[in-house]
Amino acid sequence: MSNDNDDEVPRLWKVNRTIHELVKDRGFQVADYEVDMSLDSFKQTHAPHGQRTVDRTSLNFFTHHRDDPTDQIFVFYSDEKSVGVKTMRKLLGILEEKGIHRGIIIFPGNMTPAARKVILAMSANYRLEEFSEADLLVNITHHTLVPQHVVLKPQEKKDLLDRYRLKETQLPRIQLADPVARYFGLRRGQVVKIIRPSETSGRYASYRICF
Repeated sequence: MSNDNDDEVPRLWKVNRTIHELVKDRGFQVADYEVDMSLDSFKQTHAPHGQRTVDRTSLNFFTHHRDDPTDQIFVFYSDEKSVGVKTMRKLLGILEEKGIHRGIIIFPGNMTPAARKVILAMSANYRLEEFSEADLLVNITHHTLVPQHVVLKPQEKKDLLDRYRLKETQLPRIQLADPVARYFGLRRGQVVKIIRPSETSGRYASYRICF
């Protein structure tokens, strides 16, 4: 019978690649080698000497937005299978110490309802997001059935509404819990441009507003 530890290193390699792609796609600074890291390089860095487990704290990282160095995000890996309030307090302590107001927590199992309440309770001061490792095994935006999504900046959204004389309520919607919306960290009121191939015009664009 195979041990779960036999799969941990390659699993976390995939998760680590996807979270770096996610952060990069949101406009944050990410080195190419973090995205392109091979499994062998990952093993040498995070599971040396043939280790079958990974010290998840070695995967934690923080970075800043390319357009605004003051906009920082911290990615925190929990080794607690069922994330509770204690782990959330630990993450908040790190964010407070570093002066960062965005955080993503990644965990191997699930999150308790009490821990999710912490996310809501701290939403005025911290923007916290949560992903299970299973959520990040595959980058959903790379799937052939998922069209290209581009998040509009506030001015681009205004220009769109003005150009077509639309109100926000007239745009089609994308749910906050939609996997692609979660990938890009969409907030209510943000608009995404969805680009699909077209047999007649090469490609065409549609727009959705997050709610």
